[in-house]
Amino acid sequence: MHSDLSQFRINAVDRALEPALRQKIDGKTKPLGALGRLEGLALQLGLIQNTLTPQMKDPHVLLCAGDHGAANDGVSAYPQDVTWQMVENFLAGGAAINALAGQADMALVIADAGVNHDFGVRAGLVDAKVAPGTASYLNGAAMTPAHAVTAIARGAAVVRDIAGSGCNVLGFGEMGIGNTASASLITHCLTGIPLADCVGRGTGLDDAGLERKQVLLAQALNLWPERPQFSRLPLPEGEVGRESPPLRQTGEERDAVAILARFGGFEIAMLAGAMLAAAEAGMVLLIDGFIVTSALLVAARLEPAILGYCVFAHRSDEAGHVRQLEHLGAEPLLNLGLRLGEGTGAALAYPLLVSACAFLAEMASFESAAVSGKL
Repeated sequence: MHSDLSQFRINAVDRALEPALRQKIDGKTKPLGALGRLEGLALQLGLIQNTLTPQMKDPHVLLCAGDHGAANDGVSAYPQDVTWQMVENFLAGGAAINALAGQADMALVIADAGVNHDFGVRAGLVDAKVAPGTASYLNGAAMTPAHAVTAIARGAAVVRDIAGSGCNVLGFGEMGIGNTASASLITHCLTGIPLADCVGRGTGLDDAGLERKQVLLAQALNLWPERPQFSRLPLPEGEVGRESPPLRQTGEERDAVAILARFGGFEIAMLAGAMLAAAEAGMVLLIDGFIVTSALLVAARLEPAILGYCVFAHRSDEAGHVRQLEHLGAEPLLNLGLRLGEGTGAALAYPLLVSACAFLAEMASFESAAVSGKL
């Protein structure tokens, strides 16, 4: 495991093959651009895999679960016990992600990053528990920096095991009552987006509940007046995932982990580590909604080149997600009004990746089909 975050090494996606890929896409028997977003997706997949014939192999969804101390302080409409109860539902095959991952023929891996419940040894459950839930950031730090680094390392270790099966595309999901509040605080601190624009209804807060959530999160920020504050990621304008200056020379890596430790959940930290390991292995990262994207914001502060490996599955109905996507210059594949989490958006979007690979590999060119091209 990488206990030292500086050991992660993610190569920027090599764009040398881009002209050949564009020529292949444009040469298919169709008007230029007629397959729309599917064409850009095929280009990205080809660049990530550095081939003219990308393939999706042994797709997985990794769902990390953890509890948040702040859930007991009123930031969520649901009690904390729902986290472990939903993990039981995942293990029993009864949740939305079970149905959707199954339909997409994606293997589902459930990991206990820090649920406040003793599951014992269970088939289908990876025990990566750092602690039985975080402390409440309304009283101080949610976790220690050492706990944050441990969770990152355990996420990376799980992905290295998955990679051993031949998997080259990984969707990310989460479960943790209170984690939209945590994601809101992380997003605000790592992007500079106003807190009010990052806070949404989560699991279904009414107007009074939403107002209470906003007040509580503002209080949490005020308890840490010396907190680091970021603005935009240091990426070339309009170029998601292109190579950018190393962050370790600026101390931003340390500050990003400090923000994660102050406001994060173990499942968010574990997802960040899982993403780093997946990109390091050259996988395609299929990014779900608001909470998963907050984990990506952490990972991207540690290794900006990770963004070149990311396919953004959908635009969540959670208020802050559109602002996260704007910050990253990302265009999601779907907009279905989803706000469930669990990796459901990733599972729904995965067949589009398969379709992009299929047209690139199987569709005839004007030349091979003896079809006249545009005059």
